[in-house]
Amino acid sequence: MKGQQGFVLMAKRPLVGLFHTLARWQALHRERQMLASMSDDALKDIGLNRADVEHENHRHFWEDPLRK
Repeated sequence: MKGQQGFVLMAKRPLVGLFHTLARWQALHRERQMLASMSDDALKDIGLNRADVEHENHRHFWEDPLRK
């Protein structure tokens, strides 16, 4: 019985990782949308320009620059 409980716990762990990954991809999408909606002056305040934002906006949703 004890081995079966361990198996059940092991089977649940990949789902936690999957949900974390999906949530991170969704957060990246939101962040990229917010960057794209910012004015040029606001981008300048954070040290970015429109070309940086366009480059980031054309990345695939799974490309995470921070690898979280």
